[in-house]
Amino acid sequence: MLPQTFFDGDTVEIARALVGKYLVRQYGGITLAARVTETEAYVGRMDKACHAYNYRKTERTKTLYALPGTAYVYLIYGMHCCLNFVTEPEGEPAAVLIRGLSPRHNQDIIAENRFHCKYADMTAYQKKNFLNGPGKLCAGMNIDRALNGLPHGSKELFLCESLEELGLPTPPEDLEPLDIKVGKRIGIDYAEEAIDFPWRFYL
Repeated sequence: MLPQTFFDGDTVEIARALVGKYLVRQYGGITLAARVTETEAYVGRMDKACHAYNYRKTERTKTLYALPGTAYVYLIYGMHCCLNFVTEPEGEPAAVLIRGLSPRHNQDIIAENRFHCKYADMTAYQKKNFLNGPGKLCAGMNIDRALNGLPHGSKELFLCESLEELGLPTPPEDLEPLDIKVGKRIGIDYAEEAIDFPWRFYL
């Protein structure tokens, strides 16, 4: 498990550093694991795309002010969950959105959660669009609003450096050097100058 100190720093740097790490979800005796392939940074004090821009505090955004490493799960369009991890010191609203994953363990269960079929039975279109979006990955990894506010250190949901921490082998492709791309964040057309912040990182 990544230490809490990992999240207690610059949000943009953390967003980049999370690419290539592993997201782990454990429930009902099941362990799901997936590699982080895409992230976005959100910083409340100066980022108009952040829910807590200019230190706005509501029932929805209060989780962003929690201790670093806390899970921030919110709904978009009233139906899709998005997973973030709070960053920076407590009281400073910022987080990293997990935007894309690649399955690494129990992919059949992830596929059942997402498409109600085994991974091998998924169509080419389904495989291409498996976990490549915040709502899609939350569906696949069985992440919902009940996990909002989950503190760092919980075994239900956490990030780790390697699959070996779970007693799992590392796929050969994960041993290759990371080629991290940088770009603008997606779906924030309302955010004025923040639209152009290069705060999206992806493989």
